[in-house]
Amino acid sequence: MAKNSRADVRRGVHSRIRKKVRGTGERPRLAVFRSANHIYAQVIDDDSGKTLASASSNEKKIGVKSGGNIDGAVAVGKAIAERAVGAGIETVVFDRGGFLYHGRVKALLDATRQNGLNKNELEGKKKEKKSKEQAPDEDDAGAAKKKEKPAKKESAKETKEAKAPKAPEVEKEENNDE
Repeated sequence: MAKNSRADVRRGVHSRIRKKVRGTGERPRLAVFRSANHIYAQVIDDDSGKTLASASSNEKKIGVKSGGNIDGAVAVGKAIAERAVGAGIETVVFDRGGFLYHGRVKALLDATRQNGLNKNELEGKKKEKKSKEQAPDEDDAGAAKKKEKPAKKESAKETKEAKAPKAPEVEKEENNDE
C-alpha cells in the first residue's frame, strides 16, 4: 500500500472532477486554487483553451492583506464575479480543484453568487429555504417529538420505597377498663 501525501490525494480528486466538469463558451469553468497564503480563481473556456478572467489575493488592486482567510476569499470572489460579468459571462461551472467545498472555497463561491455569477442558484436556494419554513415536513414534526424530554424518572430512593413491601399497620386497642 503506497502512502500518498495530501497534495497527491488532492490531485487525484481533482483529476476525477475534471473528467466530469468542462467549461464551454456559453458556460465556462470557474477554477479555484488555494494555497496556505493565497487563493486564486480563473474563468476558463476549455473549448478554446483560454482564460477569460482571473483574480487572486496577491493582486494589489484587490487590497487584501492575506488570502489565507475567508475575508480574502470573499474579496477574490467579488473581483472575479465583477470581471466575469464585465466580460459578458453570467453562468459558470464551478471547479473546486480537489479541495473540500468548505471554508475559503465556499466563501469565494458564495461571494461570486452575491455579485452576479449564477444568480439563478442563489435565487433557487432562497426559494427552497422559504418553502421549507412555510410548510414543515412531517419528518420534521416527528423529529420534534423525539426531541421532547422524557418524563422525569423517579429517584432511586423513591423506587426502593415503592418496591419494599409495607408492613400492615396494627391498630392499637384502647383500654376501656376504667
